[in-house]
Amino acid sequence: MDTPTAGAPADPATTTGSPAAPVPAPITPPPVEPTTADTSVPAPDGPPAEPEPHDAMAPVPEQSSPAPERAPNDVATSGTTEARQDGAAPETTADETTRDTTADETTREATADETTRETIADGTAQEPAAADGTGHSAPTPSTPEPVGTAADADATAAAPEQQTQAQTQAQADDTEPTPAGTEHDAGHAGSAEHTNSTDDTDDDEDDAQDRRTPEAGTDDGAEPATDIEPAADAEPPPPVDPEQALAAVGWELDPLTLRERAPDPAQLRVIRDGLTGKLDTTLDNRSRARLLSLRAVASRILGDLDDALGDARLAVTYAEATGEFRRTALARARLAEALRWRGDHAEADRLFAEANSPELPDRLRALLHEHAGRCCFDQGRLTEACLHFERALDLRHGEDAQLNARVEVALDAVAERAAADGFGPAPRRPEEVLGTPCPPVATFDEEQQLWGYADAGGEMVIAHRYAEAQPFHEGLAWVRRPEASRWALIDTSGAALIEANNGYRAVVPFSDGLSWVSMDGKSRWMAVDRMNIVKIPPGYEEARPFRNGLAAVRQNGGWGAVDLTGEVVVPTRYHRLGTPLADGREVDGFTADGLAVVELAGRRGVVDRAGRVVVPPAYPTVVVHPVAFLVAAESGRWGALDRRGEPLIDPVHPGRAAVVAEIDRLLADASPVL
Repeated sequence: MDTPTAGAPADPATTTGSPAAPVPAPITPPPVEPTTADTSVPAPDGPPAEPEPHDAMAPVPEQSSPAPERAPNDVATSGTTEARQDGAAPETTADETTRDTTADETTREATADETTRETIADGTAQEPAAADGTGHSAPTPSTPEPVGTAADADATAAAPEQQTQAQTQAQADDTEPTPAGTEHDAGHAGSAEHTNSTDDTDDDEDDAQDRRTPEAGTDDGAEPATDIEPAADAEPPPPVDPEQALAAVGWELDPLTLRERAPDPAQLRVIRDGLTGKLDTTLDNRSRARLLSLRAVASRILGDLDDALGDARLAVTYAEATGEFRRTALARARLAEALRWRGDHAEADRLFAEANSPELPDRLRALLHEHAGRCCFDQGRLTEACLHFERALDLRHGEDAQLNARVEVALDAVAERAAADGFGPAPRRPEEVLGTPCPPVATFDEEQQLWGYADAGGEMVIAHRYAEAQPFHEGLAWVRRPEASRWALIDTSGAALIEANNGYRAVVPFSDGLSWVSMDGKSRWMAVDRMNIVKIPPGYEEARPFRNGLAAVRQNGGWGAVDLTGEVVVPTRYHRLGTPLADGREVDGFTADGLAVVELAGRRGVVDRAGRVVVPPAYPTVVVHPVAFLVAAESGRWGALDRRGEPLIDPVHPGRAAVVAEIDRLLADASPVL
């Protein structure tokens, strides 16, 4: 075997951008996230992949009478949907016995709700709501306060309803379902199964809190007392959190430009100032990524495009530092929208394509397709825009009324423009959108019985001279000549980077910059880079390609995982490591969120990228859903666990499809703010 030659690794790409004033200087993204500075609740024990405690969200101010219902906009709106008003505070009457009974019942229900583990499915612990909108936690009573006046009674009934509405309309990056208890709790919880749809908070991992409200009292038709003096010690209502306020804005979609408009720009400026105030006291990368990207949304719609671009670029830097897949996808999408409004369509197209992934929730993917379609509309690529709009509708199965309305407006705009200017150029291939070269494709010559490579146009770029030829990955391909029994590595020009005389009888395509190779073709697998430098020494009986920085390996008969440095992150103690996904695909290794399904003694569970057990191996089947885990019971019935491994849906459904539909219902009435 030839002596390996050294090669200098390429410098990693760094996302840069100047923040918009008055953004504090960016914090160098550390390998380990600092603890959120604006909470007094310690982070729960658990795997590093779990998010830190959420910033507490201030409740909506109490009012003396229920808030008036918002009239629907005349034009299609984007943003958030109105929350279902299926939970209200107990009604108050002059009859003290009825009030006490109602309060007791409400207390029991609230206590039961606490036991249902209402947490975001990624494992974030609940925290008390903040009273000042800055993240400082304030204690929340577990039972309703006594009501003394008719006005207080109205406020008691209206405030939780308003709070549920505002929170349900909070920003929806990547919602994960919040369990309202298992399905057998539905009878006791009444309308709880409707209120358990998460509020899709912009990065729901950060701002999750208890969103359910006590059920309405049963004293139907009772008239509230009108002769009781107001309470003298009533506390002033707390301010509305700017993130909730931004989520509640009823965006108007311009039918000519397909851009959002704020119905009240002055209110939006106040919201932006509130986001700036929260940024001044926020230190952790997760929260800064969220707040910066939301401020970019507000600045963009107000027309301050330079400020929006600076915030959005910095938000991507912070999001990428967290290593969290959905957070990064949302930050990139918001940056893409800022670029689109500035006319930088090529970069915007690329970011939309990078952000969209089958491992994201379908609702989020639909929105990414919708916004990518708008970007194509701006460029006159109307056929490509229609394909994006069609894909968005398909992902939501036509059941998203707001999305349907917005797409209808968009298609009307497409039809009007196409009538005047035509449908524009043909749709582009993914490689064109991403700005990556289309690699040569292996082709077989029947006459010579040899393999070569042709470009996208069918022209031969590497002659037919190989007995075996693997597809190109990362610009590299392993090939074997007829006269050789070992593999060689070539680039897209056909030049050899690793010669066959190095003795590799078995090889695995390159991924994450490394390739597994074996000298005997059966065992002692090791990982080399493109310059043939050994990065992971031999010693594995079997190895799978790297995926998201981790590779499944087998040693001493057991499966585990190693990282790019060769460190064992998952002990090789499992009988199998492979991850089935809810869309029917299966990946060799870990998802983009750093999760993998393992099998031990015929039972399956889930581990994270640190090797910690998220779901113990106790189920016949486990499937990774974008926001949950689908599990099968011994009876063959299907249910779901949240991202902490706690029960989310009882195993009572006959198949996976029914569980997925139930999860979609839990995620209803929520929409991301892009």
